[in-house]
Amino acid sequence: MKVAVSVPEPIFEAAERLAKQRRVPRSRLFADALSEYLARHGAEGITDKLNEVYAEQDSALDPALARAQNALIDDEAW
Repeated sequence: MKVAVSVPEPIFEAAERLAKQRRVPRSRLFADALSEYLARHGAEGITDKLNEVYAEQDSALDPALARAQNALIDDEAW
């Protein structure tokens, strides 16, 4: 899909240089950059949802399970 966007000239020039260095089309560079941005910032929505769930639900471990888990960790060599 083609999209027209405005990009500040210094960012555009840096992107042009990077695309040439990596020998990729400029559109590929912008698509990759946007994918990475979305992957990084898309998790914020997930965190918000988890915070909503845990605000309503008790997330504490059962005490017996916590003791068993700690016993296993104590035996680990770090």
